[in-house]
Amino acid sequence: MLAGALFGAVASMLMPGSAMAFCGFYVAKADTDLYNSASQVVMVRDESRTVITMANDFKGDVADFAMVIPVPTFLERDQINIATQGLIDHLDAYTAPRLVEYHDDNPCRTVVYSRATAEVMADSGVQFKSVAEENTGVTIEAKYTVGEYDILLLSAEESGGLIRWLDQNDYKLPDGAEEVVGSYIKQGMRFFVARVNLEVQENNGYSNLRPLQIAFESPKFMLPIRLGTLNADGQQELFVYALTRTGRVETANYRTVRMPSNVEIPGFIKSRFGDFYRDMFTLQTEKENGKAVFLEYAWDMAWCDPCAADPLSAKQLRQLGVYWVDGDQGGQGSLRRQPAAQDVFVTRLHVRYDSDNFPDDLKFIETGDRSNFQGRYIMRHAWQGEMRCEAATDYLKMVNDRNVVAGNQLANLTGWDRQQIASSIGVNQLPVQEKWWRKIWKP
Repeated sequence: MLAGALFGAVASMLMPGSAMAFCGFYVAKADTDLYNSASQVVMVRDESRTVITMANDFKGDVADFAMVIPVPTFLERDQINIATQGLIDHLDAYTAPRLVEYHDDNPCRTVVYSRATAEVMADSGVQFKSVAEENTGVTIEAKYTVGEYDILLLSAEESGGLIRWLDQNDYKLPDGAEEVVGSYIKQGMRFFVARVNLEVQENNGYSNLRPLQIAFESPKFMLPIRLGTLNADGQQELFVYALTRTGRVETANYRTVRMPSNVEIPGFIKSRFGDFYRDMFTLQTEKENGKAVFLEYAWDMAWCDPCAADPLSAKQLRQLGVYWVDGDQGGQGSLRRQPAAQDVFVTRLHVRYDSDNFPDDLKFIETGDRSNFQGRYIMRHAWQGEMRCEAATDYLKMVNDRNVVAGNQLANLTGWDRQQIASSIGVNQLPVQEKWWRKIWKP
């Protein structure tokens, strides 16, 4: 009997430059490792052309792995490929929400800027079988072996027949699958069925399942997720990385909401950034009644500021299916720019979903908006050195006021207890410098 687990949250049927541009530095990122079960899908879209890379989060004996994915069209052998997990990991790191920090200058140091320097700083300010199966109506349109996977491409006349065929071939479906399968059949969709060829896998020496890729043309820009909710144990995390020429991608049939960003938070979050981001995402999801898709990143692939990872090279982008780029260029530096800009815009969407709040598949639109957005959270550290000047008292008051604001913002974003936050921030321990003249006549 074949068993399995949720595959990549993609409708599975499975068994139980310039230093002045950024005047701080990046210290942590909220990548998918924060979540116990995070499915990742990369979608390259250009007009009607689509390339999907599916990373699975399957845990267990690979002999038990199987998946069924609805696809909108027939797939030839060379429309199927295998990628490396490292590609997706790199894209995840590049687009992850990030924590950055700044350190205050000595408030007693007088700095004189030239007019040109002041103008530059203002401009760069932080804004931050082919035989019909008897009695089932199922046709195996193609059989392929791709890497360690044996793949079938099925079509069906009706859902009951497909489910019987799958059952006869040891693919056991969860309750409620017939209605969902029937809706895909009515749309003329085929079914991409994959299982692991254990002999090939052993001969090739792979211990983990590599991501599968499919390339096709279809007017539908969508991701089927409904089958994946039928036997899910609670809510699921899905990350979609969309790569286009045109700009930001949004969901057309669910609200796309920007994560809070460019918010100052207390310094103690440096060691608790994962806790902070998970709880913030949970609270934001609850505020949207569990029905929203969240935007975590939207940026031109040519650069980043600050960079949680280098932008992907042209070679890496082509491996993900971005067929319109060529060459292999890369940039370095705190503001990393490639010598020739890649005509690729990346959008990172994050959704926590279940069958109640997400009864339909995800449908996407390309907005054409190329404005940049990132989940960015800021820590500011007070000056810790000696201060002997009139400005010190005002500075210390400003630091205390700033800490209060950052603590309140942290509470609003996460729902954490305000008193505990205040305790974690602590009392400002910086020495308050006494006015010099008060020392003259002290007894």
